[in-house]
Amino acid sequence: MEHNLAVGLDIGTTKIVAMIGRKNEYGKVEILGIGKSKSLGVHRGVVNNITQTIQSIQQAVQEAESAADIKIKNVTVGIAGQHIRSLQHSDYITRSNSETVIDEDDIDRLINQVHKLVMLPGEEIIHVLPQEYKVDGQAEITEPIGMYGGRLEANFHVVVGQVSSIRNIGRCVQSAGLNLEGITLEPLASANAVLSQEEKEAGVALIDIGGGTTDLAIFREGIIRHTAVIPFGGNVITEDIKEGCSIIEKQAELLKIKFGSAWPGENKDNEIVSIPGLRGREPKEITLKNLSKIIHARVVEIVEQVYVEIKNYGHEEQKKKLIAGIVLTGGGSQLKHLKQLVEYITGMDTRIGYPNEHLAGDSDDDVTSPLFATAVGLVLDGLKRQQRIKIEEQEAAIVEEDAIEEPVEDVVKEKPVKERRSFLDKLTERVKDFLDNAE
Repeated sequence: MEHNLAVGLDIGTTKIVAMIGRKNEYGKVEILGIGKSKSLGVHRGVVNNITQTIQSIQQAVQEAESAADIKIKNVTVGIAGQHIRSLQHSDYITRSNSETVIDEDDIDRLINQVHKLVMLPGEEIIHVLPQEYKVDGQAEITEPIGMYGGRLEANFHVVVGQVSSIRNIGRCVQSAGLNLEGITLEPLASANAVLSQEEKEAGVALIDIGGGTTDLAIFREGIIRHTAVIPFGGNVITEDIKEGCSIIEKQAELLKIKFGSAWPGENKDNEIVSIPGLRGREPKEITLKNLSKIIHARVVEIVEQVYVEIKNYGHEEQKKKLIAGIVLTGGGSQLKHLKQLVEYITGMDTRIGYPNEHLAGDSDDDVTSPLFATAVGLVLDGLKRQQRIKIEEQEAAIVEEDAIEEPVEDVVKEKPVKERRSFLDKLTERVKDFLDNAE
């Protein structure tokens, strides 16, 4: 596969999306092909039927391959699900020699120390994201490398997940004949696709409403501050319509998409939709007012749970204000009047997030739908990872050349600053090792 090509695989509760993208000469991303299949083996973001999930992945991948006329091998996969939780943690190390400056190794030592935190059985730390550092008590340091000091401490945002769920996703990807190139947390992927750098700086809450879960990611000063996964999404709304109107799921889903609204005041009492009865039974008549009341009740519950998470982060405090408000994305964000309802409940500015932040200007409207925010984010992540591998390879080549050129003199050279490998890269390696050993 060419270097500037990446594939994002979004394994969701409702659908599985495979998306192939590449960087064009202007640094923007062109989407070459999309494949979409009904997700049959996933419940609330967690794989519960391996065989069905493998089939759904293969179907989505084949569709993307024929659309782009490219054979897919490596994929970047998103992880989400109700098992994901996050916590704040502070830790410190004491340096043996405060006469030397703080370097990468000190930060890695501090991060590795956080990884030793004891979690619940079956849980594992997925992400350790440093927020801000303190050196010898001096606070609000964003980059401590190059400073002198004996005590280095930091606040961390720690994301935790069930290791078996992550391994199951790895198993499905591998059994579908694909190579797991990278793992990314889905709220982070969606955020990269729909948020601008200015919004991340100003303070913003991204709410990604999927089929099985609603993901939340809060950014401030350009740094991820909080993540949460709420185990409800668009599917529970469909379920409520199905129960409330005594109709089958397929009809409930169509009703929600075509006539659904999150604001009951919008519909007149005399607006009625007729649904054909099953096997010759009488058709059912449903008022749109009743339909929107059912939807409204459930959406209010989901939004209020998300708002509790935002308030827990401390949005009420002046210093933690989220100036850019809320951005809604994911399939559930397409529900009519949802933006107005979210603004009404939270009192925060709200917009719908379309994943066109990094896409080429002539991208198809289908691609820029909020439905594909996570998939676009995963493609971006895959491209970024490849860029990093390319740089590392170039650096290795330079080092080798230097070794050949200067066998005698011991020359001190300026080392290029390498981007720190994210723990997710290390997690990917571990999942790969586990799968190789399991065979």
